[in-house]
Amino acid sequence: MKFQTRFQLSFLFFLEFFIWGSWFVTMGTFLSQEFSASGSQLAQAYETQSIGAIIAPFVIGLIADRYFAAQKILGILHLMGAALLFIMSHAEHFENFYPYIFIYMLLYMPTLALANAVAFNQMKDPSKQFASIRVLGSVGWIVAGFTIGTLGWEGTQTLKYTFYMASGASALLGVYSFFLPKTPPRLSSNEKISLREILGLDALAMLKDRGFLFFFIASILICIPLAFYYQHANPFLNEVGMEAAASKMILGQISEVLFLLLLPLFIKRYGIKNALVVGILAWGVRYLLFAYGDTGAQTWMLIFGILLHGVCYDFFFVSGQIYTDYKAGETFKSSAQGLITLATYGLGMLIGFRFAGWLTDQYVTDTGHLWSNIWVHPAIFSFLVLILFLIFFKNETIKFRTL
Repeated sequence: MKFQTRFQLSFLFFLEFFIWGSWFVTMGTFLSQEFSASGSQLAQAYETQSIGAIIAPFVIGLIADRYFAAQKILGILHLMGAALLFIMSHAEHFENFYPYIFIYMLLYMPTLALANAVAFNQMKDPSKQFASIRVLGSVGWIVAGFTIGTLGWEGTQTLKYTFYMASGASALLGVYSFFLPKTPPRLSSNEKISLREILGLDALAMLKDRGFLFFFIASILICIPLAFYYQHANPFLNEVGMEAAASKMILGQISEVLFLLLLPLFIKRYGIKNALVVGILAWGVRYLLFAYGDTGAQTWMLIFGILLHGVCYDFFFVSGQIYTDYKAGETFKSSAQGLITLATYGLGMLIGFRFAGWLTDQYVTDTGHLWSNIWVHPAIFSFLVLILFLIFFKNETIKFRTL
């Protein structure tokens, strides 16, 4: 790959995830500070991600794959997103804020697949080339969190500036996208495509495989406690008094990059089941650390819980993508990844956000929340998923070209 193309794609992913990381992590804190939002309202705001994930296949399958070049749709969606992010920063109450975040996530979630499509179209061997380019996305998320913490927007209750920052970056990416390498429609406009193909439902045949069935169920279930972290971690850390919480939380993305490099070695030596087990176990341990940690003598527990993000995400979700790719083979390769994304980020996290919002409202106090009581619930749920997974999922020896 030419250096110019590599740079273009790397900067694409940097901006793509810088935009998301600029507001998503701290949105719960923003809504609490600006509108005194309840747990149920936080759930409403965060579950727009899941709804967007469910809608995204339709945008890709019915529009991007058939009529327009991917980079042009990417540009249009980000320009529209820039306007919506700017409007969100001026909302005066939650009822004004919600419609715009809802529309925004319907537009943003498809851009993740569009960015991948632009990148893959330039690669001869994505299995070797993609990771080194996609890692700039993690760097973008890290830079966003570091910027928020350094400027002290959480402590000064000026988190509306995160939406200004995201809006500016989205406008930049919107314009930049039109200069990306051309990625023409994958299908002819006259070529028929079924709803089953769009949603990845052809891959449902894979559920006849007992091992994949249990993995599929576990993936949905583990996304329920996963939603607690995305929705409540930043408000929790701010409420217990951690300074520049957003900057501390980028340690999770740093660990994600490091463990991503270690993951192939682990799978090769210990197998895919053990990698998935470690990932599920890490979720339970992380929430116990949050339940009993504080900003005094037990600060290390909070920091360690944040650092476990790399293990939680890479060892279950990235391992799961690898396992899904292996089980699908060439027949269902694309539809299988679409199905597992729909099930996890769509169905699983939608349930998780709703449950997390409801549960948090049960532990409201005059000074905040009983966070220990809250975090214990996803910890117990994670351990239950782990026990079921250990009983029903059998290990498999998987050989990959990249391992």
